[in-house]
Amino acid sequence: MSKEGTDAGRLGDWQRLLNQIKLNEGELAHLEVPRGQLESLLSRALEIHQEQAARTAAKQELSKQFRTTVNEGARVATLLRQALKVHYGVEAEKLAEFGVQPFRGGLRKVRTAPEGPVTPGTPTPPPIPTAEAPLDPHE
Repeated sequence: MSKEGTDAGRLGDWQRLLNQIKLNEGELAHLEVPRGQLESLLSRALEIHQEQAARTAAKQELSKQFRTTVNEGARVATLLRQALKVHYGVEAEKLAEFGVQPFRGGLRKVRTAPEGPVTPGTPTPPPIPTAEAPLDPHE
């Protein structure tokens, strides 16, 4: 029995066993039937192994094509979403039907003056306009 646990090691072990039996076939005529079975099984196993290798290569190629297609699809989907925003407007609730978040704005916080001593002659920044503090003070 083979000490090697891998399938390739097992197939190599079978090949060596068959070669030795063939060299001694005069003494081992009674093993002709199981020898033939093992030869047939070895041949089939090698065919299957070759098919696996071919399919592995094909799978890798298909995986590469799949990634490329998904990346291209993502770019086209982004383009379509942008086109929907242009068509309906960024604030249109209709965008939600397409899975696109409409722009709903938001309240901004008013920036306060920096804490600490104010040096004379340094202007303080004006507050940022928000919904509560409109831009035009005359409104």
